[in-house]
Amino acid sequence: MALHVITGAGTIGSALALRLAADGHTVRIVSRGGGGPEHGSVERVAADAADADRLAALAHGAAVLHNCMNPPYHRWATDWPPLSDALLAAAERSGAVLVTTANLYGYGPVDAPMTEDTPLRAAEGTKGAVRNRMWRDALAAHEAGRVRVTEARASDYYGPGLRTTSHLGEYVVPRLLAGRRGLVMQGDLDAPHSFTHVDDVVATMVTLAADERAWGRAWHVPTAPPVTLREMASRIARVAGVPDRGLIVLPHAALRAGGLVLPWMREMLEVRYQFTAPFVLDSSRTQQTFGLAPAPLDQGLAATVAWWRDQARAAA
Repeated sequence: MALHVITGAGTIGSALALRLAADGHTVRIVSRGGGGPEHGSVERVAADAADADRLAALAHGAAVLHNCMNPPYHRWATDWPPLSDALLAAAERSGAVLVTTANLYGYGPVDAPMTEDTPLRAAEGTKGAVRNRMWRDALAAHEAGRVRVTEARASDYYGPGLRTTSHLGEYVVPRLLAGRRGLVMQGDLDAPHSFTHVDDVVATMVTLAADERAWGRAWHVPTAPPVTLREMASRIARVAGVPDRGLIVLPHAALRAGGLVLPWMREMLEVRYQFTAPFVLDSSRTQQTFGLAPAPLDQGLAATVAWWRDQARAAA
């Protein structure tokens, strides 16, 4: 068993920590607030992961360094570069494999299902450019023999534990459970879209960290076949046993107006293309190479519904 260091104590970082602890590993989870799950094999440390010296000291002796951080959208351009540089430095000094959770922003608008061979050609905005710079730097360090890196790219998350960081979070599932229409920020309700379950992200990270075939490449997290937002709402209602009230889309003008005062809403405009046309992730390479399979959609939605109902009972 080995020491795994995780940066980021959000939904993915915390779930990964518990999975690794259950597998018998020792886990150190690092975040600004020192958060994370309570477990005998999980050490929670309050530290700034952008401090390369501090992070390298915390990663000393680690077999794997997992990047599960996600700064607020409007701070990606300023926050990610020092974090990325510190992660590479810590991986180099410690010898740990660096495994990063990533997304699909780097591909930019697409007109076909995305594979790992799809060019990283995001040309507008900051988010895709920031992610592409991170991967280019990591890959260059890997090819120079300084570090061992890999990246797990997922589509929009769904699953237990996600509130504001999911398009199926607080504005959709709890509203549907309450007999109201769900609210989505933007998009075509009938455009196919891929959603990735949080448990599949965790399982992929564990696999990539331990398999040398994964290093030096990016991989797509196993993801169920795409569905439209309209169908997603109907399936949530069905597995929850509630009437299907459907969804409403926030008018584009309202989103733009809200973006004048709310930074996170303003940033949504940059990735609007992901919901106005088909946005499909092809994860067949990962599934065939490592024998992984995505959670069936209804199974994942049932777990999501159960989590939200638990939250409602706890609040009551």
